[in-house]
Amino acid sequence: MFGRKKKQQEATAKGAVPEKKQSQLAVVKDAYKLVKKDSPFAIIWCLLVFALILVFGVIIGNNLGHPIYAGFLSLPLAFLAGFFLFTRFANTAAFASIEGQVGAGASVLMSIRRGFITTPAVNVNRDQDMVHRVSSKAGIILVGEGGFGVKSLMQDERRKMERFLSGVPVSEVVVGDNQGQVSIRKLQKHLKKFIK
Repeated sequence: MFGRKKKQQEATAKGAVPEKKQSQLAVVKDAYKLVKKDSPFAIIWCLLVFALILVFGVIIGNNLGHPIYAGFLSLPLAFLAGFFLFTRFANTAAFASIEGQVGAGASVLMSIRRGFITTPAVNVNRDQDMVHRVSSKAGIILVGEGGFGVKSLMQDERRKMERFLSGVPVSEVVVGDNQGQVSIRKLQKHLKKFIK
């Protein structure tokens, strides 16, 4: 706690501008803009789910003789369900906004919180095909994205890994929409299967 404050004071003394962390409200506002741009009716669906659960709770409470009490109990549940649906729309919109861009796989890999350590673009060619290295309990996972040259890049990286880390399993995943590839939307879920 005190070490962080000292580092901030040293950084401001040197003339560096301290990093500002984005507030949760700003994150939700950015997500709202992204969702509204991707699917305009998403917010209506979220509000509809919220209203349905709230009304359903009040109806059950009315049948039990406690409509206000049941309304208070169903209010957080309705908010939670609406917000859960909103996060699903936000995830879909986020993947849609980065799909097809160079390095999209790296940004998805870097967003995985626990169990994986990602080193982006460990091998790149002039066509911007690239291989990312992911370390996990299951060993090394090489994630390639790009065109036809990505296969040779992955073979080169596999040889390096097998030479330096003999005995550690090395798996390969290619990001894409063709057969035998994993789409950017399913990449996180696919990688998590390795540690189960």
